[in-house]
Amino acid sequence: MSLKIDEIKNILSEITDPTNELLKEFESDQRIGVQKLVAKWYREQEKRDLAREKFLKMMEYEQNLYSQNIKLIAGVDEVGRGPLAGPVVAAAVILAENTELIGLDDSKKLSKEKRQYFVKRIKEEAISYGVGMASSTEIDEINIYEATKLAMRRAIEQLTHSPEHLLIDAMKLPLDISQTSIIKGDATSISIAAASVLAKETRDSLMCELSVKHPNYGFEKHMGYGTKEHLKAIDEHGIINEHRRSFAPIKEKV
Repeated sequence: MSLKIDEIKNILSEITDPTNELLKEFESDQRIGVQKLVAKWYREQEKRDLAREKFLKMMEYEQNLYSQNIKLIAGVDEVGRGPLAGPVVAAAVILAENTELIGLDDSKKLSKEKRQYFVKRIKEEAISYGVGMASSTEIDEINIYEATKLAMRRAIEQLTHSPEHLLIDAMKLPLDISQTSIIKGDATSISIAAASVLAKETRDSLMCELSVKHPNYGFEKHMGYGTKEHLKAIDEHGIINEHRRSFAPIKEKV
């Protein structure tokens, strides 16, 4: 008696090896429904293979350091340099050498659901992680570039293990720790990508909290960026403490 299509679907969802005997058996099943399921399995397997290949590529900086017996590698990244309101938030993440975060990428390329999934895994599996931020007031006082470095230093200070090396997205920090600055690091280093996702979700949560306190500005939608909706809200309701007064067009309105 042949298996029902729903039963085959469930079995295929558990198969990861293309040499699996059941998979080969399903390939010879002449039912159109089964053939569609098998074709879908191969498409998804190709996606999984590409994701694993990308993960291994994003591990090259880390693997090079591991080969030098440098194990405590902190990826560092920030989010929120461009908005008109809210803090700039940075994260530092030290991943274990055997961590497999296949599918992790630059936070801007992931859906919120995937970011939240990876944040949960990062918090559960990382050797250590830290989050730091610089307020809108600090941004106005020292400029966004210096505030970004301040947020990054604060994130590193939150780590429970002292990093032996820093992988930083397009930055150099005035710290006595060896470091590598990587252009587009959040898309090329798995540690920086982890920091990118953690920083993004942390800042988004803060901006959603701010939207409850100041419901007229729509912070939960635009996260403080200068959208038409945000600019209109500023014209109608004025500037609040969380706005960056050194940023145009806020500074023209102060």
